[in-house]
Order: sequence, then C-alpha cells, then structure tokens
Amino acid sequence: MSIVGWIILGLISGFIASKAVSGRGSGCLADIALGLIGALVGGWLFSHFGHHDPMEFNLVSMVIAIIGAVIVLLVWHAVTGRGLRR
Repeated sequence: MSIVGWIILGLISGFIASKAVSGRGSGCLADIALGLIGALVGGWLFSHFGHHDPMEFNLVSMVIAIIGAVIVLLVWHAVTGRGLRR
C-alpha cells in the first residue's frame, strides 16, 4: 500500500474510532495518527492470532484498523484517566 493509501486509511479509521469511543472526531492529524497506530495494533493482533494479512487496502483492513484504533483509544483513556466523554 502506498503512503497516500496509509494516510487515507488512517484518517477514515481514526475518525470512525474517535466517533465510536468519544462521540466526536479528534481533528485531522490526530485522527490520521490514531488510525495509523490503530492499524499497526490491529494488524499485529489479527496476525498474531492467525487471521487476515492487513497489508492490503480493502474493507477487512479498514475494520482491523478501526478495531485497533478503538483499543488504542480505550487504553489511552484508561491511562490518562480522562474517561469516556459523550
């Protein structure tokens, strides 16, 4: 996947995860970073358990990135003590 593909995947998945966890987006750059970190975390988790190869740009990769980004956000909120805001 190209760098532009990673940025697009990060933006979309980070925005969806932000909306799912806190009810609002985190901003363009924060959503991209969240989505990229989420893609790495989700890809590692899914490949560790023997599932899909996340290096393709498709719907399954998007879902994996969203799941990873939600996990990252939940851990972040737990560590910083911010809690979930709705």
